[in-house]
Amino acid sequence: MKKLEILQKLEELSIEKDNYIIVGDSALVLQDVLEETDHINLSCSENTYNTINWTSKTNEFEEKIKYRDCFEVETDFYDRGNSIEILGYNVLNLESCYELKVLEKKKKNKKIINALDLILCQKDNLRYEKKLKSKGYKLIAGVDEVGRGPLVGPVVAACVILPDKFHLEGLTDSKKLSEAKRDAFFEEIKAQALAIGIGIIDEKKIDEVNIYEATKLAMKEAINNCNIKPDHILIDAMPLDIGIPTTSIIKGDIKSITISAASVIAKVTRDRMLYELDKTYPMYDFKNNKGYPTKKHLDAINKYGIIDEHRKSYGPVKKYLENK
Repeated sequence: MKKLEILQKLEELSIEKDNYIIVGDSALVLQDVLEETDHINLSCSENTYNTINWTSKTNEFEEKIKYRDCFEVETDFYDRGNSIEILGYNVLNLESCYELKVLEKKKKNKKIINALDLILCQKDNLRYEKKLKSKGYKLIAGVDEVGRGPLVGPVVAACVILPDKFHLEGLTDSKKLSEAKRDAFFEEIKAQALAIGIGIIDEKKIDEVNIYEATKLAMKEAINNCNIKPDHILIDAMPLDIGIPTTSIIKGDIKSITISAASVIAKVTRDRMLYELDKTYPMYDFKNNKGYPTKKHLDAINKYGIIDEHRKSYGPVKKYLENK
């Protein structure tokens, strides 16, 4: 059922709107997160539940909609008041919908859980930080890296701890920002941050241990170089065993402002290293490609060969060496 169909069915029930709350998939349809559902999910207090002639009410629905699918007593969610009003109906808000989907522990919910998480973080990119602070954590660090894909240079990670009242309008994943905006944010983050640590693992170590392990080393180095020890770390996607509680967040550089800050610090730090390398080797166009395998970069390898800073284990460089 789509939104209009749900509203029509609810009107047919003739139940006092204040006595129940719309939950589950039907709540998500009404909030435009899902387009349709096979169910109308309602929750009410136990007292309301016991006073309604459910047989007569459920008969008003199509046969495929079953009694148990339509009306469930979820008193916990109802009494917490985690609802918003849509056209006069009390609808479970998105945060509570997210919690409910997580509690259900159904594999089919994984996609919608991830979608809800992204929507909620786009509305509030301090969401993960607030949850951790409500549990007593005070010094929350964000960790991110840049430079896993380039053919040349190091992988760079940053660890950033922000103050409670930090605000920087427009801060998000560094890859989504213009260079001018990144540079401006870089200076602002440095000015406001409680602590910043940088980790740099060079191309020789990358060739020795592989880029995945080198990335973890860079992150650990960044954390160790942070002048304040965090009591919890938010990491973009990658799991990390560091002896400190961590939360690994898929698309964390978009969802968490602390990880976004680390993303900017890491990106600008590495880019500036490539600008310096470009001064010595302008033929590879590092100032523009940052070491990534663009056509101009690959053509330069074929024409001029490779330099010490190239990653010998990476495909195009490895192929050049084999052919040579």
